Amino acid sequence: MAARLAGIRWGTAPTAARRVPLVSCRRWAGASSDTVYDVVVSGGGLVGAAMACALGYDIHFCDKKILLLEAGPKKVLGKLPETYSNRVSSISPGSATLLSSFGAWDHICNMRYRAFRRMQVWDACSEALIMFDKDNLDDMGFIVENDVIVHALTKQLEAVSDRVTILYKSKAVSYTWPYPFSVAGSSPWVHITLGDGSILQTKLLIGADGHNSGVRQAAGIQNVSWNYDQSAVVATLHLSEATENNVAWQRFLPSGPIALLPLSDTLSSLVWSTSHEHAAELVSMDEEKFVDAVNSAFWSDANHTDFIDSAGSMLQYAVAFLKPTKISARQLPPSVARVDAKSRVLFPLGLGHAAEYVRPRLALIGDAAHRVHPLAGQGANMGFGDISSLLHHLRTAAFNGKDLGTDYGLCKQMNAPLLGLFPRPSRIFKI
Repeated sequence: MAARLAGIRWGTAPTAARRVPLVSCRRWAGASSDTVYDVVVSGGGLVGAAMACALGYDIHFCDKKILLLEAGPKKVLGKLPETYSNRVSSISPGSATLLSSFGAWDHICNMRYRAFRRMQVWDACSEALIMFDKDNLDDMGFIVENDVIVHALTKQLEAVSDRVTILYKSKAVSYTWPYPFSVAGSSPWVHITLGDGSILQTKLLIGADGHNSGVRQAAGIQNVSWNYDQSAVVATLHLSEATENNVAWQRFLPSGPIALLPLSDTLSSLVWSTSHEHAAELVSMDEEKFVDAVNSAFWSDANHTDFIDSAGSMLQYAVAFLKPTKISARQLPPSVARVDAKSRVLFPLGLGHAAEYVRPRLALIGDAAHRVHPLAGQGANMGFGDISSLLHHLRTAAFNGKDLGTDYGLCKQMNAPLLGLFPRPSRIFKI
């Protein structure tokens, strides 16, 4: 009977449960657990740590018990290394504002980041070009190493250790969900079993555990996903000469987009999306050949065709005639001189999207909710946007004295944009 109720509540089938044996959806069987948290955030990456920070520094949650679960060890950045990391994020002004709200952005500014004030995107097969800039020269965004962001968040979490507890090297291996209605002798909270056998309880579980989210799988939430036939090659590049370097460059090649993001006057970060075979070749080739390949990707006109050039010019003329706009001068991308040793790596690309972000006692944020292609640099920003939206609803619930994990208004509002994208399974418990 309990298993049947579980299927009605979460819309899961027995076969789905068998596919994820390490993440159980069994009912609470009476084991004792004294530790009850108001919120548990599962996953201590960029988005999970920022979520814990946002809760820890918000006055509305000053009397709440917050826990952050991180499977890895604590990352301590004693001294900023001279060599830049090859994993960076493009941070929007809105995301910077969120990080500023709990002091993390100040730490980032005291370490290192690079602002860009312009974007230039163009096509390798034609003269098609689009540029983004601001007349008042405001910063359009910031390129920041992921390690720097994590260090800033860690420093801020240390300052609110009385509000936010962090368990490093702790991974959840199973979850026990409460009944959707009151049952005598049952627990109303989510129970989390860790790898060491300890059990925690929480009124609200926030899954920030990446695109292979165990929280999402345990809840049986539908996830539309597929792998692109592409991998991304990242590297740290040295420019031929020092420049102001405040432009984010992107060119669309027949095999996929290549982007050059500013890090300093003499350094830029590369993100090259291409076929798996070509990506493997780029990573394995010698430095001189790799640098030539990068420069050719940004400068070569070998893929131009007269037909596309003519059609593009006619379209551009027609648009300019119908809607005249101020046109910024086209700039040439910088030339690359060399690449940092061992900075070249590749990783496969994919898409994922959860059918629901929020359920009673559960919320998904970051890649656990949505995974996107890096060509627009919006993965981290979408995760930070999740935090802002979820925080707004949780703050309202806390102010009104509502249970953070069962605010049905929150569920409806957070899932509203998804209703047209995914059909709701008929067996899911109706909110």
